[in-house]
Amino acid sequence: MKFKKIIPSSLLGRSLIIVFIPIITLVTLTTFIFYQTSWNIISKRLTQSVVADINAIVKLIDQDLQLTAIKLAKEDFKMKVELKENANINDIVFYEQRGILSKRLKQALSEINIPFSYDLTDLDKGAIISLQINTDLLQITVDKDRLYSESAFVFLIWMFFASLILLFLAYFFMKGQMRPLKRLAIIAETFGRGLDAPELKGSGSLEIRQTTNAFNLMQNRIKRFLKQRTEMLAGVSHDLRTPLTRMKLQMAFINDKDLAKKLSEDIDEMEKMLNEYLQFTSSSYIEKDEMFNLSELIQNIIEKYNNKNISQDLVPRIYFNGRKNLVSRSLNNLIDNALRYANKVEVKLIKIDDLGRLDFSIKALKEKPENSNSNRDKKYQKN
Repeated sequence: MKFKKIIPSSLLGRSLIIVFIPIITLVTLTTFIFYQTSWNIISKRLTQSVVADINAIVKLIDQDLQLTAIKLAKEDFKMKVELKENANINDIVFYEQRGILSKRLKQALSEINIPFSYDLTDLDKGAIISLQINTDLLQITVDKDRLYSESAFVFLIWMFFASLILLFLAYFFMKGQMRPLKRLAIIAETFGRGLDAPELKGSGSLEIRQTTNAFNLMQNRIKRFLKQRTEMLAGVSHDLRTPLTRMKLQMAFINDKDLAKKLSEDIDEMEKMLNEYLQFTSSSYIEKDEMFNLSELIQNIIEKYNNKNISQDLVPRIYFNGRKNLVSRSLNNLIDNALRYANKVEVKLIKIDDLGRLDFSIKALKEKPENSNSNRDKKYQKN
């Protein structure tokens, strides 16, 4: 789980990790191998060269050619020589130092067979090497360039910055590859919301172009399906207008005025629904939101049922902003389903607070017996 939290969630971030980790691994291994081989060899050769020059200076001093040794060290060897008479090397505090340079210098000085010590704490000022020559102490300050090669570290720094440049180039190219995927996500979200979305142009890698083409084909198929469904709905809605018109004419022959009024209201409502379907299929018609009295709407729906098994607990006035006809159809469906499976239905609409939050519920208080539907079917069959 902790490992998953470290990994970026975006495809671009994960792609960069896939590119960057091998580069870091390569740089690390190269640095390690270089440090263990090349830098080791370079340090060994540099220290051997320095110790060879020091050995030459020691031989000149043994031959009482001190002035010649000092001049040679300064002009040719880049060394500063100081001879202290009657001094002991044991009086010098020697700090054992780590690193390849210290190790190689110690190995090279051991070959002279003279007591020695050295100080590499401040290479910028030079390496101080002390040698015991009889009763005198020879101190030689070696220039930094004789023991330390900056070209090696320049090589490592160059590799580091080269890795950063490669990472930047990888980011630039990967971002270009991600751009078609982002466009695909935007178009898919737009089309998923029911809005008109244009076709995507194929760009990027082969796999991304294949994905884009597949999405365009899917979008065209869905559009054809929606068009066929809309045309079928338009045809059904148009065909139903004819029997509704005949039903209106036949209501004139019904003597019961109350029954005729209720049937007329139902037919008007059905005709209104059909008109809405036709409007929807003929164009991109969308019913606009409007402010209406929700309590009054629910009350009118309940009165149409004229059913004593429906109890109501409604707040007198609750105004609601929305599509009135869609809300009306939804409430009709809910009450129809409740009456189909229950003998007693309760409709409740309560205002919770002044923020406009409502509590609306339709509860089936008493379920019908399981055989009620079958008994009712038998009764209809007898009639």
